[in-house]
Amino acid sequence: MSSASAVSTKPLILVDGSSYLFRAFHALPPLTNSKGEATGAMHGVLNMLDKLRKDYQPEQMAVVFDAPGKTFRDDLYPAYKANRPSMPDELRQQIQPLLAMIKAQGYPLLIIEGVEADDVIGTLAKEYAGRVIISTSDKDMAQLVDERVHLINTMSNHYLDPAGVNAKFGVAPERIRDYLALMGDAVDNVPGVDKVGPKTAVKWLQDYDSLSNIMEHAAEFKGKVGENLRAALAHLPLSYELVTIKSDLALPIEPEGLTFSPPDLEALRELYTRYEFRSRLNALDKLALPPANTQVTNLELKELPSSLSLNLSSTPESSPQPVSERQYQTILTQTELDQWLQRIQQAGEFAVDTETTSLNYMNAQIVGISFALQAGEAAYLPLAHDYLGAPVQLNREAVLAQLKPLLEDEHLGKIGQNLKYDRNVLLNHGICLAGIKQDTMLESYVLDSTASRHDFDTLCAQHLQHTTIHFEDIAGKGKHQLSFNQVALEQATPYAAEDADYTLRLHHYFWPQLQALDGQRLLYQQIELPLVPILSDMERKGVKVDALMLAKQSRELEQRMNELVEQSYQVAGQVFNLASPKQIQEIFFEKLGLPVLRKTPKGQPSTAEDVLEELAELGHELPALILEHRGLSKLKSTYTDRLPEQINARTGRVHTSYHQAVAATGRLSSTEPNLQNIPIRTPAGRRIRQAFIAEQGCQLLAADYSQIELRIMAHLSGDQSLLAAFAHGLDVHRATAAEVFGISLEAVTPDQRRAAKAINFGLIYGMSAFGLARQLNVDRREAQAYVDLYFARYPGVKAYMENTREQARAQGYVETLFGRRLFLPDIKARQAATRQYAERTAINAPMQGSAADIIKKAMIAVDRWLRANQLKTSMILQVHDELVFEVPLDELAQVQAKIPELMMHAVSLSVPLLVETGVGDNWDEAH
Repeated sequence: MSSASAVSTKPLILVDGSSYLFRAFHALPPLTNSKGEATGAMHGVLNMLDKLRKDYQPEQMAVVFDAPGKTFRDDLYPAYKANRPSMPDELRQQIQPLLAMIKAQGYPLLIIEGVEADDVIGTLAKEYAGRVIISTSDKDMAQLVDERVHLINTMSNHYLDPAGVNAKFGVAPERIRDYLALMGDAVDNVPGVDKVGPKTAVKWLQDYDSLSNIMEHAAEFKGKVGENLRAALAHLPLSYELVTIKSDLALPIEPEGLTFSPPDLEALRELYTRYEFRSRLNALDKLALPPANTQVTNLELKELPSSLSLNLSSTPESSPQPVSERQYQTILTQTELDQWLQRIQQAGEFAVDTETTSLNYMNAQIVGISFALQAGEAAYLPLAHDYLGAPVQLNREAVLAQLKPLLEDEHLGKIGQNLKYDRNVLLNHGICLAGIKQDTMLESYVLDSTASRHDFDTLCAQHLQHTTIHFEDIAGKGKHQLSFNQVALEQATPYAAEDADYTLRLHHYFWPQLQALDGQRLLYQQIELPLVPILSDMERKGVKVDALMLAKQSRELEQRMNELVEQSYQVAGQVFNLASPKQIQEIFFEKLGLPVLRKTPKGQPSTAEDVLEELAELGHELPALILEHRGLSKLKSTYTDRLPEQINARTGRVHTSYHQAVAATGRLSSTEPNLQNIPIRTPAGRRIRQAFIAEQGCQLLAADYSQIELRIMAHLSGDQSLLAAFAHGLDVHRATAAEVFGISLEAVTPDQRRAAKAINFGLIYGMSAFGLARQLNVDRREAQAYVDLYFARYPGVKAYMENTREQARAQGYVETLFGRRLFLPDIKARQAATRQYAERTAINAPMQGSAADIIKKAMIAVDRWLRANQLKTSMILQVHDELVFEVPLDELAQVQAKIPELMMHAVSLSVPLLVETGVGDNWDEAH
């Protein structure tokens, strides 16, 4: 190859495509198109490529991938890369379409047989006379760095020149090969010196300068590490050769020939349509990327004056309306702040996001706040970065006092992602966030509640095809992770400003979709959004627990668990570990000869919980003992031991977190602690509820919807017998028993009522005759006869179920009474078990989802009434169909009369809703 006579001032960009591929695959969520084909790696690689092209505006660029098959390194060492796991099918199937897209976009694409991408990149970098930037996450590439060749990792935004290599690895670029050879590489199966890691390798190279010198002085190394070095002397030259990147290949193209081709629009349209890259399809006419400002590096940022301005290029898919550049500003002066606040007031709405010291909303303090008014423009206002050398920032208390009127202005709309958290944190500083107008997490959730995740990073990747800066990228991981106040502003600004910017972009993406769907838009605006401040207030109020009572219960549970262990030993005839499936298998099926009810995928007899339950129902003592021990152990670790540790030192109460965007049906869930899974049917569970107590001068009021899902079934099905039973206030289970068994209400026995109850609830959850037989302890034919009789007496229910299945198959989703859509991607699955599960979900979801919507509407109505009457009563818990309130004694009569009325009239059904209430000094008494 010949060198160019004229050197371009723009860099040659060399992309390690194989590195991009694996990083994108593992960093992004498992995105798929409607056919179930994986697309996440394709999205990630294309976004990173386009970002590089816009950031550096290269005239020459190459995307280099490893070729399939062996390389010269395999000839040198047949075991090279032998330990690598095979490529996942989900990744393999994306390679060919990705290569086709890269080529169609006009990027120079290189795949050279017999060598690795590293060697192609090394050769091109050496041959090019000008500046070279290699984009990779591969540490081996650091050996190529010199004053002309630098590395960039686009996912972490780390830029390595020679000083950067030294800072990162502890050795200069020319010693990277020595460093790698000493350590070896488990992934590539390169042998090194046993037990030598980065610290030892760096120390040796600092002391002896080079690998060859270390080998010459191997006799001087003491102890076990010296023995390991001497044992490795024979293979260290080979290791050095394996990690050395070749830079003298005879390539079919010169660096100067790596220029862009015009995009093949027809091929791109076909590929984007095939893999459903909707945003890229929309942007096809704008594929000729406009010039963008060069990205400001961290080094340049440190040399800027107090007002930091960043111009960070975005990808063409980061918004439905592509934005060519991102203008991110760091606000460090009062003048800048005043200018932004004036613009915010004039705009009428803005995206906002807080950066804090903790994810625990009760303890978190504000570190900074970011704002965005339009896509691509955002600002970060740092208030409490206190690392050594941090720039002077505006006074936090003074700024928050200035922001308070704007943040509390209900007419100034706030747009955010999970604004409940921001509201909670702002309350720690005496600011009550109002005007919560849009929440992108809830927009996403209402549009598709069956999507697995609605977090910011996932939404940006899935809907905007944008890979966000992750917290770990700027703060590190594990025990050495920085808190946000320790993150340098050069890194904090793009991270925080991106949060506000892309939250706004997400809203612009979701809102038109919601506007086109009246039912879902009203659900979002009238139920989900109004619930945000209510849940925030419930979380911050918390619930009082009796720590001493819980400690006593823990001791008693431990005593009972010890008794169960001893009883289990006696029944088994030996000592064994109750938590060991293997030991339980041996005792159950080999020693005691219990029946094998199910096998694991590996062919072993199963000891899963449902198997133990069935064995216990068959009268076997040991499974029953183990089940009881497991249940008590879970209660002890989750509640009696843990709850006292979760009492907030400042409030003396336990503060859970309620989640709106988790359950597909719309039900709320709670974590840290989970207060919705405390069992109510067991004595131990009820005793734990006794530890949830009222504040002095108050009592707890529990209000619970009675049989709400059955009532919704009656409403949805319009079955005349079921409607009549509820209209006349009959015991619906007794009425069902009378219908099914053809007897009078008075003649129904307790066993018949129990059977009818199992049928009523079982059928709305899609229970089969087999499941009913197990629950009633009868044979399958008898259970099927019960089901047939039920449908004969309630034909409207049967018709509703059949119609719902057909509707779900036709449109792919079902809806609640309030327009919540529950998508059923498996409703047409070929596998019968998968399809039948989706059908059962289709029947149950409208009832469970409608019940969830009703209690949310009730919470809004009750909260509105409490506020209007300026009452001190607090809603403190929501558990399934139950609300719990802490009520001052002087408000008890008024509240106990009104709350059931509000709950019963939260919605008008064709059957009356019934709410049962109870009052007590603790939750168990009230329930």
